[in-house]
Amino acid sequence: MGTDVPVSNAAQTVLSRMERFHAWPLPRRLFLVIGLGYLFTFYDIFDVNVSFVQTATAIIPGATPANASQYIGLPIFANLLGYVVGTLVLSPFADRVGRRRMLMLTMFVTGVGSLLTALAVRDWMFVVARGITGVGVAADLAVVNTYMSEISPRQARAKYTSGLFIFSGAGALVGIWLGLLLTTPRAPFPQGLPFALASSSFHWGWRLMYVIGAVLALIALALRLELPESPRWLVAKGRVEEARKVVTAMEVRLGISAGESSDSASVFTQASDTGTPYRDLLRSPVYRRRVMLLFCVWLFSYVTVYGFSAGMTTLLVGTGYAPSEAGLIVAVGVLGMFFAGVVAYLAGEAMERKVYLLISAVLTIAGGLVVGLAGHELWLSYLGSMLLFFGQNLWVPVFYAWTAENFPSRARTSGFALVDGAGHIGAGVGLWAIAPVIPTLGVTAGFVAMSGFLLLAALVALGGIASRGKVLEEISP
Repeated sequence: MGTDVPVSNAAQTVLSRMERFHAWPLPRRLFLVIGLGYLFTFYDIFDVNVSFVQTATAIIPGATPANASQYIGLPIFANLLGYVVGTLVLSPFADRVGRRRMLMLTMFVTGVGSLLTALAVRDWMFVVARGITGVGVAADLAVVNTYMSEISPRQARAKYTSGLFIFSGAGALVGIWLGLLLTTPRAPFPQGLPFALASSSFHWGWRLMYVIGAVLALIALALRLELPESPRWLVAKGRVEEARKVVTAMEVRLGISAGESSDSASVFTQASDTGTPYRDLLRSPVYRRRVMLLFCVWLFSYVTVYGFSAGMTTLLVGTGYAPSEAGLIVAVGVLGMFFAGVVAYLAGEAMERKVYLLISAVLTIAGGLVVGLAGHELWLSYLGSMLLFFGQNLWVPVFYAWTAENFPSRARTSGFALVDGAGHIGAGVGLWAIAPVIPTLGVTAGFVAMSGFLLLAALVALGGIASRGKVLEEISP
């Protein structure tokens, strides 16, 4: 079992110096480097939303645009299963071998999965490839959010994590709009895109989408080589001199002279390497409670998030919308996700983290009502879809930061992976048990019912910790 021992005075000094950071401490281009990885990750999550109708008709015998919703469950389940495996198995290695090394590995796995998806010629190949991609995506999200929490100044952890989420929105937009361009037939606007390319002679656009994803992953992987290791992880491993060098370079960039701050992180403890991060967390009453609460939050919220993020186009088609029409409603709606990242970046530190989920739940339910009541009044459907995607994503970057804050440096990635990975069971429930029922309920009742799980998650989250503006080592010693 891991044994907690106090860190040395030298380590305390390094951590205290980090508490004086007032802005992003790395070169700005490295924020863009991390953001590009985020862009690819969410491009991959969303590219299946519109393109799957074409994918199904290309590689699944008997599949048609009208019945494609019957087949989306298995590849998404495989992706989710890969997500759970990746986050629970790969992510903890970031607590063992370092954040930087795992940032390389996770992006490599994700890129390989995207390339294999493009090469699939049978439905089972597509399913396996989506599972491999899920492994890389999950671990990457856990490591990136851990890294951001440990690097960012304490007054702006949610701000900078939300800044990355702007890239997420951009990735989702690229995935959705490329899907419309490459995988839907031409249709007069606003029923579709008049310049869409899908036709009987061009029916492999979905493959091109995944090739583009693999190229993005390769670029992101190469650029990540420049990232430094997290000083907090180095201190947790007793590599204080390496941590000091990284922090000194950060101070030089910010124009801060070396010296110890009075805001000392004196409660920090270090675990020996004889235990495992999961056991360290689950044997502690404090962290065990946090694990259970956050697991429930992510479990309920992912019913809503994945139901709409991965399957909204297919769900709308199942309720009578034409594929191009449904895809355009989603494509316009995902603009709301992009704006959610911008708003969270600007206002993510204005309130305690847990309040944002309650606001998001109300906005998501309102968006579902508007989409349902709009019928085929497309401009109103666009407005409702934007409100829905804005609501269901406003809380996400803030809660990425909050989740990482709930766990200590010696097991931060493992803690994030545990609650986020296991929480994806909710995504499977939403897509397998709830999404198929929506066509029978109708758009209004079905969308509101799916949005209601986000409200349930918000109520659970209100019992969580307050962390805004606090030292990480004080929140999670």
